[in-house]
Amino acid sequence: MKRAVFLDRDGVINRGVMKAGKPFAPFTLGEFTILPGVPEALARLRAAGFLLIVTTNQPDVARGYASRAAVEVIHAHMRAEMAVDDILVCYHDDADRCACRKPAPGMIYAAAFQHEIQPSRSFMVGDRWRDIEAGRNAGCTTILVNAFPEPKRVEPDIELADLLAASGWILSRA
Repeated sequence: MKRAVFLDRDGVINRGVMKAGKPFAPFTLGEFTILPGVPEALARLRAAGFLLIVTTNQPDVARGYASRAAVEVIHAHMRAEMAVDDILVCYHDDADRCACRKPAPGMIYAAAFQHEIQPSRSFMVGDRWRDIEAGRNAGCTTILVNAFPEPKRVEPDIELADLLAASGWILSRA
């Protein structure tokens, strides 16, 4: 079984777009900005043999603020520019009560099945409690980075500054 680093997208890989003082996911490729240190972190993790799987909630599609096509353009860009092995997306909103929307672990389980990943040997890196709870529910070691200013409903295994710091911590334990 393989090991992986599961990565949230917005706030971990890319900068949120500020609108009325709140961070939102980018709705277009022009709004998509990769955070400093991300390419280096991904390259280091890939070189160490980790699969890199993005698991992202994109409820703004269900809410009618963004189009699925625009999200897929961003993901095509990510695949072309970054060392990621797969990108799994939940387009649902909370009211849909799906198995894929974090904090449910459905995207992690789907990737684990598809790529023969052992979650207990893997890591989940996110910026919100939903990411951490999804990782915990799947049996991953959890890392909170670039923490979103909200109450923590579940504690991560560790909190670090950003993905580059997280990659160093993961590699020190691999």
